[in-house]
Amino acid sequence: MELVHSGKVRDVYADGPDLILVASDRISVYDVVLPTPIPDKGALLTALSLWWFAWLADVVPNHVISSTDVPAEFAGRAIRCRRLDMIPVECVARGYLSGSGLTQYQASGRVCGVDLPPGLVEASRLPEPIFTPTTKAPRGSHDEPMTYAQVVDAVGERTAARLRRITLDVYRRGAELALDRGTLIADTKIELGWAPDGELVLADEVLTGDSSRFWPADSWRPGRPQRSFDKQPVRDWATGTGWDKQPPGPEIPPHVVAATRARYLAVYERLTGQRWA
Repeated sequence: MELVHSGKVRDVYADGPDLILVASDRISVYDVVLPTPIPDKGALLTALSLWWFAWLADVVPNHVISSTDVPAEFAGRAIRCRRLDMIPVECVARGYLSGSGLTQYQASGRVCGVDLPPGLVEASRLPEPIFTPTTKAPRGSHDEPMTYAQVVDAVGERTAARLRRITLDVYRRGAELALDRGTLIADTKIELGWAPDGELVLADEVLTGDSSRFWPADSWRPGRPQRSFDKQPVRDWATGTGWDKQPPGPEIPPHVVAATRARYLAVYERLTGQRWA
């Protein structure tokens, strides 16, 4: 196999006509990969993505060929998938106000050009989910917000409309199922690409702790930061170290590693209803 791309978390190998997508245990904050892995993270992300791909199959086709026909050294954290011509847009849906969306709203009352009602606070539920795309920045750079008009300029009106519809459909299906299991999905990011037959296909990962904000529904309180099932323990610790957010990053202490692994594990079990072996 040939390594064709190494990202912050995933490595992509070419294997004949297919690709092998491998999720590592690496973790990044502020676009810097830290030197300490989170045990089982790659396997948990892969298992949760596969579970969601199956639940979303009637919403949008996906790139999965097999989760078992992969090299033995990658077993449990790799997917054999179709080659796609990837769309140059990060497709983001938001149902709650948080993160960069909150920052935009506080500055302008809008998120990615979408007007929102006045008086919203951190973690407010939006009147309806909104499409808030971003650019796909090179590694080491930050994605930039895009308006819908900019997406139309980048990919054309017909494709832009399909991206928005699919992104919001994926979010709504995921949010409905997660809420039944006591979890709010504040926002999520998906990637889409064109198959050789012209089909628009869901790729990479979907509705994981690396691509989404998951909050326990029973502790949701607007107006303050929320407890989340993701790498927030690492973000909080990194912020408190005084690190300048430039590479190389610092080693993560064991108690932060354990707390972060527990978050990824908890959301997998909560959403799927399956115990992690």
